[in-house]
Amino acid sequence: MVDLFNYNPRKSHTIHLGNLTLGGGAPLRLQSMTTRATTDTEGCVEQCIRIIQAGADIVRLTTQGTREAENLRNIKDGLRQRGYDTPLVADVHFNPNVADVAATIVEKVRINPGNYIDPARTFKALEYTDEEYAAELRRLEERFTHLLDICREHGTALRIGVNHGSLSDRIMSRYGDTPEGIVESCLEFLRVCQKQAFTNVAISIKASNTVIMVQSVRLLVEAMEREGMSFPLHLGVTEAGEGEDGRIKSAVGIGALLADGIGDTIRVSLSEEPEAEIPVAYKLAAYIAQTRSGHPHIPAVAAPDFKYSRPQRRHSSVPEVISYGPEGAGMADLVFGRDILPANAWKNEPGTFPAYTVNDLLFAMICPAKRKFLFLSYLQLNDEVRAALRMMPEITVIAISIHRNFTGEIRALVHEMWREGLDNRVIVCVKSEMDNREDFQLATAADVGALLFDGICDGLFLQNKHLPNKVAVDTAFAILQAARLRMTKTEYISCPGCGRTLYDLPGTIARIKAATGHLRGLKIGIMGCIVNGPGEMADADYGYVGAARGKVSLYRGKTCVEKNIPAEEAVEKLLKLIEDDRKANKA
Repeated sequence: MVDLFNYNPRKSHTIHLGNLTLGGGAPLRLQSMTTRATTDTEGCVEQCIRIIQAGADIVRLTTQGTREAENLRNIKDGLRQRGYDTPLVADVHFNPNVADVAATIVEKVRINPGNYIDPARTFKALEYTDEEYAAELRRLEERFTHLLDICREHGTALRIGVNHGSLSDRIMSRYGDTPEGIVESCLEFLRVCQKQAFTNVAISIKASNTVIMVQSVRLLVEAMEREGMSFPLHLGVTEAGEGEDGRIKSAVGIGALLADGIGDTIRVSLSEEPEAEIPVAYKLAAYIAQTRSGHPHIPAVAAPDFKYSRPQRRHSSVPEVISYGPEGAGMADLVFGRDILPANAWKNEPGTFPAYTVNDLLFAMICPAKRKFLFLSYLQLNDEVRAALRMMPEITVIAISIHRNFTGEIRALVHEMWREGLDNRVIVCVKSEMDNREDFQLATAADVGALLFDGICDGLFLQNKHLPNKVAVDTAFAILQAARLRMTKTEYISCPGCGRTLYDLPGTIARIKAATGHLRGLKIGIMGCIVNGPGEMADADYGYVGAARGKVSLYRGKTCVEKNIPAEEAVEKLLKLIEDDRKANKA
């Protein structure tokens, strides 16, 4: 079981990718994926080298058909001739025969349970009798066992990679579009692996929605523990986007799991050049390792009502953002020094609230303010403070910690409050000394991600004296949006691109962002191909999906509204669709 308060890496067994080990206590492995067509031998070799030189341990290549699978041999030979022995992974969808071929060439094959045997998801409600469902599972086992035999013969590892956007209609018929369905899609294949005594397998569960991704992985970890499985885990937030938002979104999701000791390998999926993903992944992995390993023990007990894999928010209100001063406060809900004042400076002026420390908490009891704040750490939560919080439900706790395991100690504070029946709201305060903007954003997102998904954080108060206050405020809002708790700007669910991408992805993203960035709260999916397209952007308002070479289909929600538009016309048609809908909604 996961220790909520103390960092204990999950125990997984070792698998082998050529000369590289994964899991079983090996270092966290970093990986990325090429974007060149896999038939372009030299282009792929050169791109692999750039990814490897950036620090990747593993490189993945899309493998649409047998021709691409067979060309993996030329790409592998080209890399070996240049002195690179980095393991290669074939990414296979829709055609199990392609996986068979690839398994004889590269060190690892990734298959997607949603489309390995089952046809592409149709989004239609299908009904299966128990007999029909069992027959489908037998068909799956028979075909999958054939691949396992090939992998065993050639010493090839396997990755069972479930994508939220491509669950099969069969899984959907029983479980719906749920984390439970995602987990069952994975377990069906893992049970065959167990039956066949094939353990050279890693697993991934990915979604563009971080809430679904984190909950699904938590559920899977519990399910594997129940069924005696210890397969290593690959982590990633798919279609995270690009720039700061893509980095923060990835750090929120991946960091929330790494902070709990879950994960053996990661990919930060950005809609940028693949080598740009590796430094971000390295920073994220290094931060968790440096701050969590060997930290002082936190003596805490979980609240009985807390459910790690099915958490519920303690409060339903919208999370708040506090700014440390008015400069650059932007959309902050409250500003320290203007709206919130130290208790000794508070003059009972309308719209202002006092903030106390534990040392002056007694004065809060005679204060007439309708709302009060208290800076509080876990070790300060003594009997006197408990009594004061019980008497004054109007107090919002500003949770502080200087512990190396920031997440663990903040959790300890809130769980102790929960156990004591103290329902005060909790805003998490992060004081950072990092002077690099990206480092600050990645570390902060990783520290608070688990708290947000746990449902125990009611707002953020980020402070950094080395960076402009606007950076802290914008980061707080970006983190809340990444955790799907508060939408304050347009969200772009864009894939990182690969050899399947059917149009100019980076240029298209730039054009769409430039034209729609002002539309607060809108979600737009920008997908290179149909593999995950409609599924991963299921909760997007609009979708832009590669349909064929140079052709794009447009979606409103899950519904395709126009097919096979020439790529050079598609952005304008998307913008017109959005504008027409906005006018219709105003009418």
